[in-house]
Amino acid sequence: MTTTISLTEEAALRASVHGIVSQFGNAYFTHCSETLQHPTELWNALAEAGFTNVNLPEEYGGGGMGLSALNIVAEECAAAGCPQIMLMISPGIVGSMLARHATAEQKQHWLAPMAQGSAKLAFAITEPEAGSNTHNVSTTARRDGDRYYITGQKTFITAVDQADAILVVTRTGTDANGRGRLSTFVVDRDSPGISMTRIPMTFEITDKSFTVFFDNVEVTADRLIGTEGGGLTVAWDGINPERVIIAAICNGVARYAMDKAVDYAHQRQVWNVPIGAHQGIAHPLAEAKIALESARLMTREAAALYDSGSDAAEASTMAKFLAAEAGIRCTDQAIEVHGGSGFTRETALSNMYEFVRLFKTVPITRELILNYVAQHSLGLPRSY
Repeated sequence: MTTTISLTEEAALRASVHGIVSQFGNAYFTHCSETLQHPTELWNALAEAGFTNVNLPEEYGGGGMGLSALNIVAEECAAAGCPQIMLMISPGIVGSMLARHATAEQKQHWLAPMAQGSAKLAFAITEPEAGSNTHNVSTTARRDGDRYYITGQKTFITAVDQADAILVVTRTGTDANGRGRLSTFVVDRDSPGISMTRIPMTFEITDKSFTVFFDNVEVTADRLIGTEGGGLTVAWDGINPERVIIAAICNGVARYAMDKAVDYAHQRQVWNVPIGAHQGIAHPLAEAKIALESARLMTREAAALYDSGSDAAEASTMAKFLAAEAGIRCTDQAIEVHGGSGFTRETALSNMYEFVRLFKTVPITRELILNYVAQHSLGLPRSY
């Protein structure tokens, strides 16, 4: 359980992060995306200031402020025009899983350098045939003495080219219902037998996605996180933070777009009247603002539940759902306010629309979220 962040601490954290990222801004994000470069300079600046480790345990060099603090950092980066997906992946997903399930030796080996900003870990669960059905994971980890041998394929694994190691979800057996017994392992990225191919996208972001192949990759038994067969429990303690930080990023992009829209609605005049004085402009922006603040509240709630050790699955999925919708709505409306100039590089909105639209679909579709809420929150019959 982590310490609650006071309003004063929150304000200071937001101002500090926003101040650092604003020095880079959307121009830096766009340049890194278009040239397929890692945002190394910004990451190093955030790490040096202690903002890439705010959620990690204090005893391993982290800030000890929990997911609530990482939510703030991720949102402010995006609000300054430079969203950082690696915050979601390394400290968010993997850091959360290691903090709850790794041994003391494993934490010292991986969490400590992660907290120092000198190590990054990627997360590999998605497979071409398994999709959203994690029980169908087919990448196997075969045990032989004190060694495991991993064979299979993962896809849409983001930022693995930046990572020192990969937390891989594998199948180590099958239960009575034919579903996979899953286990998670930390695998060095440069291990013999690992290869990867970049997945070209219609638009590029600073953190690229890859298909990763494992050909009889050897790992020692001390790389197993948690218990053999208990990997799904381990994974959920990373999946819920993943959804919270995705929501935080979408909320930040929404703020970035709204700030641009509101500034333009004040400045742009038609017949000597600011366009923001017209209800046709003002009301859609006001509705988008309401959607945004609703998403931010749910994201805050989800992070607080996770930090308290409570079940955060429902709130996390709802936060991701609301924030993706709000991000799309705010960015789309900001483009509409700008008219034709909303599609120019100078205005820098349309590229952010493509970015935030991604999160309506990944890593979990809105339909699966609705299925989850219908079944678990409303108690309706399972539909699949």
